Formats: sequence, C-alpha cells, structure tokens
Amino acid sequence: MTQQSNLVTGGAGYIGSHVVRQLGERGERVVVLDNLSTGFRESVLYGELVVGDTGDAKLVDTLLREHNIGAVLHFAANIVVPESVADPLKYYHNNTANTRSLLSCCQRAGIKHFIFSSTAAVYGIPEHIPVVEDAPLEPINPYGRSKLMSEWMLRDLALACPLRYIVLRYFNVAGADPAGRIGQSTPEATHLLKVACEVVTGQRDKVSIFGTDYPTPDGTGVRDYIHIEDLAAAHLKALDHLRAGGASNILNCGYGHGYSVREVLDTVQRVAGQRITIVESPRRAGDPPALTANADRIRATLGWQPRHDNLEFIVRTALDWERKLVAKRARA
Repeated sequence: MTQQSNLVTGGAGYIGSHVVRQLGERGERVVVLDNLSTGFRESVLYGELVVGDTGDAKLVDTLLREHNIGAVLHFAANIVVPESVADPLKYYHNNTANTRSLLSCCQRAGIKHFIFSSTAAVYGIPEHIPVVEDAPLEPINPYGRSKLMSEWMLRDLALACPLRYIVLRYFNVAGADPAGRIGQSTPEATHLLKVACEVVTGQRDKVSIFGTDYPTPDGTGVRDYIHIEDLAAAHLKALDHLRAGGASNILNCGYGHGYSVREVLDTVQRVAGQRITIVESPRRAGDPPALTANADRIRATLGWQPRHDNLEFIVRTALDWERKLVAKRARA
C-alpha cells in the first residue's frame, strides 16, 4: 500500500515549519499548504509546498484526493491578539470560517486523523494556576474565541463521523531550531523573547515590561515558555497516538512552570553578555498575572518527554536565530 501523506496547513510559519521539518526527518511524506501571508517559502525544508489558502475548498479537496492524505495538521491562522481586537472579523474569517471549510473537506475525503493548533488563550484569565484542560473556557479576545469555536466544531464533527483528533493548546512558544535552519522570522512580532533578542541585535531600541505590580514574586507577569522543538515533537507524538487508535483528546502544551518577564530579560542579557534598554510600562488590559500549564495529561496520554526545559537554552537558540537573520539581511 502506498504511504499516506500528511497535509500541513500553515506549514511555512514558525511552528508549522518546525513540525514539517521533524516529520520530514523521520521519513514522513508531507504536503504543505500556505498562502505565505506570514510564512516563508525557505522555511519549508521537506515535502511539497502548495501556495494557496486553507479556505479554498476546491484546492483542499484536490490536495486531499491527489496526495493520498491520511492526516491533517492544521496551523494556518492569524495569532496577534491586539489585531484580533481591532479587526475581529479577520480572525473569525481566517481562523474560524476557514477551519470550518477545511473540516468540511476532511469530512468529504474521509480523513480519520486531525491535529489542531490551539492556544492557552481559550482559558482567558484562569482562576487556578497551573491551568488544567477542564478549566472554564472564557477567552477574553477574538483570537481566543476564534480558536475555541474551531475546537467546538472539531469536537462536534468527530461525534458525527469517524474523525479522531488531538487539540494542542500552546502556552508561550519560544526558541528556534538548535541547528539554526529555521526560526521565528515574523516581522514586528510581539513575543517578549523575540523582541528582547531583536533589541540585543540592534533591530529595536528597547523592550517593554507591561505591568510591574502583579501579585507575583517580582511584580511582573509569569508565563510558561516551551521550546519550539519540544512543541513540534508533541505533534508527532499526537500523530502516532491517533494512528495507534488512540482516542480524541485536548492537551496543554507547556512545561508546567513559568518564568517572570524580569527573569526572561535577565536571562537574555546574561546569555547575550550585554545590557539592553528596558522600559517599564502600565499593564495591558486582559493580561493575566500568571499563566502556566498543568502538563500532566499530555505526558500521560502521549508519553511526551520534553528535552529542552531550560530557559538559557531557549534564549540561546532564539538569539542565535536573530543574529542569523541580521547577517542574512546585511548580505542581501
């Protein structure tokens, strides 16, 4: 029997490209669908890249049929929270409506396995930390709501057809491929660690701390930072789980502990060997004081064992990638 392929939507983006690379490294067949609005052609190191939109049902139907797709890994989405507040319909279209279209294509094609890229934003501001998967789902912005709606559609479709799925709720994803082949290349990114590394490399002049009066050990927000390599590995574990007949599930992707904004910035300065300009600013609306994952379920369900639970390693790989981007632009 011909080996089945995996369709990876958004596979030219930051997270999707690392999953594609790991799939390719273990000999999987991969078809990447990406409109390159935020992804990069050069980030797709394995498989075939098809430039197109996840919401193009005719294109998706053709890909599922012609490439003998056995599993769909769905990353394609917009992810900037402030933008989702300013332009909510963009998020309900690109995230929710396009996911609905993709799921309809999967149903027509008889796809059995689906892995969905979700987010801790579905929890909103949780009452208890670390947050468990069964905690109340109360997203406070259109981004989180657009992802939660997609989770609901996936759950309901799986009750109506043979599809089984894994939803992975990401916490703060950071770092880059340790070999320096791919990393986070998104311009004007808002992630703390990337911004701090851009300050180190002269791409920005300062990094802001939003809120210094939270009820945390040093007054700044605490987040669960997970290295991109460990997150990508969780997707391969999820795929293996489904192929082995495992049940559908929703799993947090985090290490189960957090670092404060000050701790992250101190680590960046230590790894870089230089001081950077840090500005203290007021809190941003909707930022929880702390957000860390209870990761017991993913470890028990998938046998997932993270290899890079080390803040200095996360920072070092992120900083190495930023330096590589700066050098590449200088040569251009």
